[in-house]
Amino acid sequence: MKHLKIRLMLVMGYLGAVVGAGFASGQEIVQFFVNYGSYGLPGALSATILFALMGGLLLYLAHCYRVSNYQDLLTKIAGERFGPVIDLLLAVFLFLGISTMFSASGAVFYEHLYLPKNLGIFTAYLLVVVSLLAGRQGLILSYNLLVPVKLVLLLIITGYAALFVKETPAATTYTAYMSSQASQLWGLSSLLYVAYNFALAMVVLTEYQSVGARRDGIAGAVWGGLVLGLLVVLNYLALSRFMPVVTHYQVPMLFIAGQISGTTKLIYTVVLWIGILTTAIANTYGFSQRMANFSGLSYGLCLVLCSTLALPLSMQSFSTLVGKIYPIFGILGIVILTAVIWQAGKDILQRMYYNISQLYWGLRR
Repeated sequence: MKHLKIRLMLVMGYLGAVVGAGFASGQEIVQFFVNYGSYGLPGALSATILFALMGGLLLYLAHCYRVSNYQDLLTKIAGERFGPVIDLLLAVFLFLGISTMFSASGAVFYEHLYLPKNLGIFTAYLLVVVSLLAGRQGLILSYNLLVPVKLVLLLIITGYAALFVKETPAATTYTAYMSSQASQLWGLSSLLYVAYNFALAMVVLTEYQSVGARRDGIAGAVWGGLVLGLLVVLNYLALSRFMPVVTHYQVPMLFIAGQISGTTKLIYTVVLWIGILTTAIANTYGFSQRMANFSGLSYGLCLVLCSTLALPLSMQSFSTLVGKIYPIFGILGIVILTAVIWQAGKDILQRMYYNISQLYWGLRR
């Protein structure tokens, strides 16, 4: 039972980091998969395999090097020269990500709950600070509370929409809205999607290294990747049924939820906001920890400082922030993805060579 609990904690951590505003809104799935038509499905399945593989390799490396924070892991996989550079860039994007999620919270309050934007921003700000005052334990506890609610509601609503909601008449003939090079670029699109999401997932998943044994950590991360992939596939199937209509919405999944019922739309608004909150928690924890290690200030002070400093930028438009920050974050994600695959692959091959050599010389004796 203890092993299952640890593995489920890893699943919650993985989903909490990745399933944020972009995912829950449906906008990411439209851009990276639905726009590629029928090629989007193999793209979604490829993303599932990559999420599971990369999660497992990341926890494998974290246990091999016995590190439980992303800075130490970056130094190990990218070296003393390049590790700090990647760390610095990631820290910058984590900070910008805090502002982006606060802005997203304000947008949900204003556009869908018809409440003041500033109320949404400051509500997210207060909940993030309160959740993280306990440090790593606060991160894990908040994820264990929030992510299961988000996961269950996402599975029910997207699953129902994908399987039972009647599709629009134009959904079977929307080739004019597809990417012009869908057959060539769907694989690259899938890779980019995993890459920029994995950069943030790394910040959270490495924190779980000290929670349990290597086998449980790796298995939990793989499970998390598979569940994440299932959500991607369900979102793809649901959104594809409403093409090309969904391309005209900033939050396509809210439109689909509205096709089920008004109550479902309200519930999905809550799901979207929880997604924003969990991503904000991941960004804020990662940056606060980095700031505390660098400055020597207490973690609590850094938490309040970085959250407060993110507020002015969060007053900007959510769509503007996403358009400027996410593409560059994707490039950084590819660098991290490559480093993890290279280091883990090299380590696994070295271990295989050693074991085969030991077996060979044992038989010779």
